[in-house]
Amino acid sequence: MALGSGCLRAGRGLLRAAGPRSLPARGRCAGGRPPAFGFLFDVDGVLVRGSQAVPAARRAFQRLSDGGGRLRVPVVFLTNAGNCLRSAKAQELSQALGLQVSPEQVILSHSPLRLFSQFHQKCMLVAGQGPVEENALNLGFKHVVTMEALRKAYPLLDMVDQSRRPKELPPPTTGFPTIEGVILFGEPVRWETSLQLIIDVLLSNGNPGAELQEIPYPHLPVLACNMDLLWMAEAKMPSRFGHGTFLLCLENIYKKVTGRELKYEALIGKPSTVTYRYAEYLIQQQAEKQGWKSPIRRLYAVGDNPMSDVYGANLYNNYLKSAHQSQVQAGVRRSPQAASPQTEDHLQLRKDCNNSVESCESILVCTGVYRHNADVPSKTKEFTTETVFHGHRDFCFDPSLVEASYIVQDVNDAVQLAFKKENWS
Repeated sequence: MALGSGCLRAGRGLLRAAGPRSLPARGRCAGGRPPAFGFLFDVDGVLVRGSQAVPAARRAFQRLSDGGGRLRVPVVFLTNAGNCLRSAKAQELSQALGLQVSPEQVILSHSPLRLFSQFHQKCMLVAGQGPVEENALNLGFKHVVTMEALRKAYPLLDMVDQSRRPKELPPPTTGFPTIEGVILFGEPVRWETSLQLIIDVLLSNGNPGAELQEIPYPHLPVLACNMDLLWMAEAKMPSRFGHGTFLLCLENIYKKVTGRELKYEALIGKPSTVTYRYAEYLIQQQAEKQGWKSPIRRLYAVGDNPMSDVYGANLYNNYLKSAHQSQVQAGVRRSPQAASPQTEDHLQLRKDCNNSVESCESILVCTGVYRHNADVPSKTKEFTTETVFHGHRDFCFDPSLVEASYIVQDVNDAVQLAFKKENWS
């Protein structure tokens, strides 16, 4: 079973080592009262659409900032994007929002991989686009093989594009390292190449130049980031294919070829609980660095995708309730990933950190994947969810998990709503 609920084998206490190093000072909050809440903002469809800022985003951050442009409450940008560096995403957000965003305020889909230290010394094949090799090294992985390096080492494997087939029979490959696991950072550019080579690695137990007598199973560890089937860009058509679509292809090809299920060692990014736990930790670290003594009690997760943003926030809210009620076993049973033997390890990991947060409320906006044609209700009890489940295979469909606590028009309305609930000016 995948670790979709955020369960991990990483040693307890690792969250301390993974926190921000130097968050810029944010100054005092309004009226001297420290905030008891924080925000988790999705990016695409909430703050930006493609390269264009959503008009309401700057208004929202004017509310969140003081006269000097410093945030008055802790904020984390929680995105399933992963084809860039944290520093690049922070710079992009800084330009879009008109204030300084620190890389330590950004969680990309792959950011929690720094906790999976048991794989950091293994030779890992990385798939995706953008600086995948640099991202892997920054996360702590020491031995990385890119898809292009694997293709060049074994040119006879990639045969779909006839123009890329070798004109002459290449010499046998020697000295290429045995691959010990696969990291799927995000959707690649050449799907056919990545699908072929990943399957080859899994079928060959990491030695695609060898001939095996039987298919190895269980296969090598696979760690996947970003399960979004769809995402919102500038196109008028409602949604673009996301990494979840690539995973769907990979899973079905593997099953068609082998007759067995592709298994994930980890599924991270929204809606995985480990991603929200990591976000909570960064929120608390920001508050501590500001000297805000009041503990953070509530999180407001603002997103546009019911199947990732809302589902993830609600799943984490269920976990928080279970943890605070000391009903760990009940929480495990309610989790769609309950069969994972490491669920208890994840719940135990919480004991290593400040556990002041009591709730995570989901706020759905209408500027991205989700569109509400009628008047926007304040409560989602008026919201009828789609009957088609767009979530990942390993996350069971529970209608209550895709019902947001609130639906508003845009991110500025979401901030106003949270301020009203918190009696915050």
